[in-house]
Amino acid sequence: MDAERERLRESAAPDAPWRRWGPYLSERQWGTVREDYSGDGEAWNYFPHDHARSRAYRWGEDGIAGVSDDKQRLCLSLALWNGRDPILKERPFGLTNGEGNHGEDVKEYYFYLDSTPTHSYMRHLYKYPQAEYPYLDLITTNRERGRAGMEYELLDTGIFDGGRYFDVFTEYAKAGPEDIAVLVTVANRGPDEATLHVLPTLWFRNTWSWGGDGYKPVMRAEDDATIRADHRDLGTYRLYCEGAGDDGPELLFTENETNYQRVFGSQNRSPYVKDAFTRRVVQGEQGAVNSDRTGTKAAAHYRLTVPGGGQATIRLRLTSQDVAAPLGTALDAIISERRADADAFYGELTPAGFDEDQARVLRQALSGLLWSKQYYGYDVETWLEEHHLDPWTPSNSRNHGWYDLMADDIIVMPDKWEYPWFAAWDLAFHAVALATVDLDLAKNQIELLLDERYLHANGQIPAYEWNFGDVNPPVHAWAARFIFALEERQTGQGDREFLERVFQKLMLNFTWWVNRKDPDGRNVFQGGFLGLDNIGVFDRSAPLPTGGTLDQADGTAWMAFYSQGMMQIAAELSDLNPVYEEMAVRFAQHFLWISASMDRTGDIKDEMWDEADGFFYDVLRTPDGNATRLKVRSLVGLLPLFASTVFLPRPEGERRDLLDRIRGFADRHPELSARLSAADRPGVAGRRLVSLLDEDKLRRVLVRMLDENEFLGPHGIRSVSREHAEHPYDFWANGQCYEVGYLPAESDSGMFGGNSNWRGPVWVPMNSLIIRALLNLYAFYGDSFTVECPTGSGRQMTLYEVSEELASRLAGLFLRGEDGHRPVHGGQRTFQEDPHWRDLVLFYEYFHGDNGAGIGASHQTGWTAMVAAFMVLYGNLTADDLLSGVNTRGSSS
Repeated sequence: MDAERERLRESAAPDAPWRRWGPYLSERQWGTVREDYSGDGEAWNYFPHDHARSRAYRWGEDGIAGVSDDKQRLCLSLALWNGRDPILKERPFGLTNGEGNHGEDVKEYYFYLDSTPTHSYMRHLYKYPQAEYPYLDLITTNRERGRAGMEYELLDTGIFDGGRYFDVFTEYAKAGPEDIAVLVTVANRGPDEATLHVLPTLWFRNTWSWGGDGYKPVMRAEDDATIRADHRDLGTYRLYCEGAGDDGPELLFTENETNYQRVFGSQNRSPYVKDAFTRRVVQGEQGAVNSDRTGTKAAAHYRLTVPGGGQATIRLRLTSQDVAAPLGTALDAIISERRADADAFYGELTPAGFDEDQARVLRQALSGLLWSKQYYGYDVETWLEEHHLDPWTPSNSRNHGWYDLMADDIIVMPDKWEYPWFAAWDLAFHAVALATVDLDLAKNQIELLLDERYLHANGQIPAYEWNFGDVNPPVHAWAARFIFALEERQTGQGDREFLERVFQKLMLNFTWWVNRKDPDGRNVFQGGFLGLDNIGVFDRSAPLPTGGTLDQADGTAWMAFYSQGMMQIAAELSDLNPVYEEMAVRFAQHFLWISASMDRTGDIKDEMWDEADGFFYDVLRTPDGNATRLKVRSLVGLLPLFASTVFLPRPEGERRDLLDRIRGFADRHPELSARLSAADRPGVAGRRLVSLLDEDKLRRVLVRMLDENEFLGPHGIRSVSREHAEHPYDFWANGQCYEVGYLPAESDSGMFGGNSNWRGPVWVPMNSLIIRALLNLYAFYGDSFTVECPTGSGRQMTLYEVSEELASRLAGLFLRGEDGHRPVHGGQRTFQEDPHWRDLVLFYEYFHGDNGAGIGASHQTGWTAMVAAFMVLYGNLTADDLLSGVNTRGSSS
């Protein structure tokens, strides 16, 4: 066992000492719902970037390459100044939803290069221009371009031309759980000598200005190169800073308090305020900082003059321990040891046969996932009280019905700048990807939103902070079952207590779905947007322009998938507790009714399955009793494929009651008997298949999905058929035409906000569930079932080979092709050719449906890290492994 895996073994609990410190700062706290105390709910406008340097946050903190303790009481990050900017660079800058021509968008270049699961070692890179940062140019040019134009990026401004920028590398290495060595390396990529001001900044989150007992911690200078921080809960920490005398830093102190005079035009509560370091360093205001060298925010101000092509370093150490020689060779040794630990950890994880580029992409994907952890604090009841609201008075205020939600946790975020708040279904994918490197954290993240502090009393899982009451797809049962199975495979024993806890909570959520999203009791579900933004004809979370209801093929398929997942878990738990067998039967019954509801006869015009097209569609039911299929070929119609689960045969002599009881139920309901045809027919090695698609429907759906003129793109399955590029779907209602066309990048519709975007691009999580379905189907059908892939190519593949092809296309987004270019970087020549950029990989929110260029949030490594899970899977799993089966009981994941 390598050193990092030993630390993981010691750190099973979320609050274990080795997990106490990590990259838990947000990259954007401004512009969030938590910080919005406006009367109109316009969060972006109420707390803009221009206020962030001057205004104390209420619920969290942000920074560049930052770390904090797990309650974000004490924070450390970098501030930088190139001698030209009007402000210190303390946090990444980006455009708001209203400023960006494609919605909110960070306009910085930073990279998560390395991290172990316990954050015993981390490495981060920030690229900082030597010329003045073009804040105004980025805002005005993007605004002028409009939705149809390309985004105007920082590279497009020319500010990096000639290599005139600094690469600022930050490395963290733990000597112990609360003893952190820090090495900052500044590389001048330009030809000329240049000066960079580096301010490692230590501060306490402001917890004293919002009521409570008003306890305020304190920092002070212990000597000319040591900052002491005292906190009643944390104890004493010291930040040791390299250098002394003329070669050392200048220690600066202020308070983490709002500059009321600048922000609101009113009197300051303290003479020393949050933006003091910008005023002192940039504006030369000597009295801005506290000459007594005490406060709640401190910085070590270094002036580094770096020769062209050269570099300079700064050593720091943040520790709660008594250390005799905190810096120098002792610190260098700690960093070297932890780098070696990280190499050993990833070396063991990387499949044999991977080349250097594959290993690099795998490591950066998982490191980005681990860097995406963030402390998330949000007590909704307190927040609503501070808005002068109470539970008893009706209100349309955001999140008014969620008084019980109280977040105070480390959560893996979708993107700590663009989406610095949890999203329910994102987090399930994050957990599945995390299971590759940290099973305990993966289980923790699944259970988190099911905790009594998050789960609504009615059983609803909160969606995301802009609207906790919205609906995300129900993927948590699958994710929990996957994590259990992976642990069972890795260790020989899955965590049944975890599985049982999750099952009990998901029972509440499943009941909520049945009661709230099947209004007519027809086993047809109307979940709303379900995470798919504007993929349909209408905004499915808003009242329909025609009136009536929308039977959603995806909502209904998600519930079939959910039923299968709950059936799997109950069957697993029934091995030791027969009580769960009845629950497994109940969920099998739910699945059978849902399956029948999607396709009762196959040729009636108002059912979701269209026999002529061989595809599933949403059905619009209007108040006059008419029903119309909305014939958009999209992921909505592919989702029924997801609900394909294989149950493995039980060893001889064990109970076989479950299938017999399900068979008996179906016999009492002849209209459901056909749904059991595959389940009754044994597949490879006696396996049983539970699926929405019989063999004929499966072949017909796959013909479309694997057609390169429809869904199959060079880098994965598109979200909308390419057929709609030349043949958009039109629907007329009340004299207005509603159209859905194929758009390989961002959508041109603002139906669901500024960055609605599901009308063509490739999304890794959706592809992941398609791959999962194909593997399950292969485990049942084996080599006897082949399909043409791509459609029309004449090349026959097994379903395993199809899944492998899709996984390869997804990985190909990030790997260098024969031309040396990575598709994810599109036409950006700097990323493709410059030696200081070409090995840096960004894991975007989604990808261009035709060329694979990264689009949307540039650091949404959370669910896009699923690509790493598939790289590991296919690096270690063969088709023979799948057919022979690693397990002998239970069901597939």
